[in-house]
Amino acid sequence: MVVAAGLFLSACANAEEPRVSDPTQKPDGFVNATEYIHGLKSDVRYVGNNNFIGRPINGYDASVCYLTIEAADALAEVQAKLSGFGLGLKVFDCYRPARAVANFASWARDLDDQIMKSEFYPNVAKSRLFELGYIAERSGHSRGSTLDLTIIDAKTGEELDMGSPWDLFDSLSWPSDPRPSVEQRGNRALLQTIMLENGFRGIKEEWWHFTLNNEPYPDTYFDFPIR
Repeated sequence: MVVAAGLFLSACANAEEPRVSDPTQKPDGFVNATEYIHGLKSDVRYVGNNNFIGRPINGYDASVCYLTIEAADALAEVQAKLSGFGLGLKVFDCYRPARAVANFASWARDLDDQIMKSEFYPNVAKSRLFELGYIAERSGHSRGSTLDLTIIDAKTGEELDMGSPWDLFDSLSWPSDPRPSVEQRGNRALLQTIMLENGFRGIKEEWWHFTLNNEPYPDTYFDFPIR
C-alpha cells in the first residue's frame, strides 16, 4: 500500500508540471498577453534603455509580454473586473529569459557600472542588491507566470500613483511601506487585493510583482528569447 501510494503521489506530482524537453524553446502553453487579453497595455522596459542597467537586456529582442495561458487567463479576470470601474492594467515585464537574469546578476557584480543609480537605486549601495533581494541568480519571471504591472486609467492611459516608480530598488517600493500618501497606499491596496483575489501572490519588496499561485511550470526556468 505504501509503495502504491508513493507511486500515485509521484504520478500526481509529474502530472502537475508539463514535461519540457528544451527550455530554450517557447512551448505552446505561452501566449502574447497583450493580444490575448482585451485592453491590456504594456511598456516592456528591458527591450530599451529605460531600465536600471541603462541598456537593452539580453534575450529581449521585442516588446512582447509572454505569459503561460494559465497566468493570462487569471490576469484577464483582473482586467475585466477593473474595466468595470474605468481602469485597466499595464505590464512592465512578464516572462523573462534566464539569460536576462544572468545579465542582471553580472551587472550587479560590476560595482563600477552605476550610470542609472540616481534613478533606480539612489539610497541603496549597489554592493547590497543581492543581499537585499533586489537582484537574484534566478527569477520566477523565467517560469512564465510572474509579471510586473500597475493599474491605469483606461481612458487616458495614465498610471495610478503608487508612491514609487516601477523597479525602484528601495524600501519605498515595499507594499507595506508607510511613507506613501493615503491615496497612494489605497492604489497599492487595490492592486494587491484584486491580484490576490484572482489567484496571484505578491512579494514584500515590490508592489508591482505577482506570481500565479498554481503556476504550471513551478520548477522550469525557460530561456527562449522574446521575439
